[in-house]
Amino acid sequence: MKDVIYSILAIAGCVLIGKFIAYTLGGLPSSLYGLTCFTLLLHFKVLSADKIKSSIEWIMKNMIVCFVPAGVGIIEHFDLIKQHGFAIVFIIFITTFLLITVIGVLFELKIRRQNSTQTTENLSE
Repeated sequence: MKDVIYSILAIAGCVLIGKFIAYTLGGLPSSLYGLTCFTLLLHFKVLSADKIKSSIEWIMKNMIVCFVPAGVGIIEHFDLIKQHGFAIVFIIFITTFLLITVIGVLFELKIRRQNSTQTTENLSE
């Protein structure tokens, strides 16, 4: 129960920080600022990932509820989808392909850097 309360407070705190930053700086949605804050706090171990893990797993299992409004929106705007459906599908495929390609290239660069750093460290020993 402690972990659930800890998780709720951590997530709510990051949401509030995100809303404050969005109100102050603007530019991006508050959810992105909150998510970035949450990620940084986990990365720098300000928040305990072990305490948050079970709550996040539960949220991920029940995430489908978040997509209900999107499904309703699709049904309400079906005429637009019939009219521009091919363009929408094309854009989705292109952007997904570009995103996966960029992430793959960045991952490969990171792995190569790690390997070259390990090789350099092994040679210096």
